[in-house]
Amino acid sequence: MTMTGRLLAVGLLTALLAACVSAPRTRPGDALSLAAQTRREATLAAQEQWQLQGRIALSLGDDGGSGRLLWRQDGADFSIQVSAPVSRQSWRLSTRDGWARLEGLDDGPREGPDAQALLRDSLGWEVPLAALTAWVRGMRADGPAVVRFDERGLPAQIEQQQWLVEFRAWSMDSALPMPRRVFARRGDATVRLVVDTWRDEGKAATVQP
Repeated sequence: MTMTGRLLAVGLLTALLAACVSAPRTRPGDALSLAAQTRREATLAAQEQWQLQGRIALSLGDDGGSGRLLWRQDGADFSIQVSAPVSRQSWRLSTRDGWARLEGLDDGPREGPDAQALLRDSLGWEVPLAALTAWVRGMRADGPAVVRFDERGLPAQIEQQQWLVEFRAWSMDSALPMPRRVFARRGDATVRLVVDTWRDEGKAATVQP
């Protein structure tokens, strides 16, 4: 892995780990909760253009990295930029019309048809990008899933594709509640997200950590 792949900001990573310590209390999804979740997902799916800003920490075994995150989504296309304030390194993964490009590598940009494989092969990070696009908004990705809810009826956990996704905090400042802290893991692979700002259809909802 290149040094760019090790965007390790120790203070930021420590803060993210501390923010994700407490697992939410959960209950199985009943028909009423699942129906409400389906309606929420339909509303969010119609919002094809959105943006989030926050922080991300990725780890695979003893290796990992963290940084500031800017994620812009436009239908099936996206731009994900991660920058580490301490090392002043950054990379950007983007897709357009089914083609992916990864910038910020020591040996120059790389391109390919599979964004997830490009990220894994270049940086060593196992990130389920297609599913994460749904999970980060508190939605189920395509395929079978088990959802557990909190006492407010919001998703507390989603089990899907052998990943366990936990929603540790929510922003209630917009028309629809949006995840503020997300912790996903499968084996020794983990993805931790803290969202500071959501923007959907030109409307921003800023949350405090």
